[in-house]
Amino acid sequence: MQNDRARYVWDVFERIAPRYDLMNRLMTGGQDQAWRREVIRRARLSGGARLLDLGAGTGDLGREALRQAPEVSATLADFSTGMMATGKTRPGPALDWSAADALNLPFADRTFDAVVSGFLLRNVTDVPRALAEQQRVLKPGGRMVALDTTRPARSALTPLIWTHMHLVIPTLGWLLTGQRDAYRYLPNSTESFLRAEELAVRMIMAGFCKVGFRRLNFGTIAIHWGEKEA
Repeated sequence: MQNDRARYVWDVFERIAPRYDLMNRLMTGGQDQAWRREVIRRARLSGGARLLDLGAGTGDLGREALRQAPEVSATLADFSTGMMATGKTRPGPALDWSAADALNLPFADRTFDAVVSGFLLRNVTDVPRALAEQQRVLKPGGRMVALDTTRPARSALTPLIWTHMHLVIPTLGWLLTGQRDAYRYLPNSTESFLRAEELAVRMIMAGFCKVGFRRLNFGTIAIHWGEKEA
């Protein structure tokens, strides 16, 4: 079952890779760029730090890290070759890319000062294992920061949020990429994912300390952070 879902997720991202960045801008009204800037600020990168951008996609977080801290050594890892191939065509500095499964990272223990991710955790088949792997490759005192979707609390905006996720996003996806099914998966995966509070608990269970999160975008997005014990 998990392997079937992993193959499906891989296929989704292979298909949408060429228009992934454009769709992100349209779906979020361009806010995703500001969210990524905050993710990198919360990673607290210092001179010479080693950063892992996990589930890097086309490399937006890695590029933002180099903008904020040009001396950082950044490794960008993803399991979608299509996303990485698209990322390599983007303008900017040469990046260090690595094919990687978030559940079985090909990196030694205590390798990185920070691990960041954007919209990764809702797509993995085993969240506790993914968190454990990030904990493993972090150096003591290292920081994990994750940008992801979260289920919002019910409010007067719930009908509007539902309409945007289930009608607007799939229609945009179909018009721009021809992939209506892929853009149905994205809102569905959001609704089946953990609430921000639940993900924070999973992080604590994985051994992270100083765990916190901040909700954004009417409660549909959250930035999570935590540290590995020094």
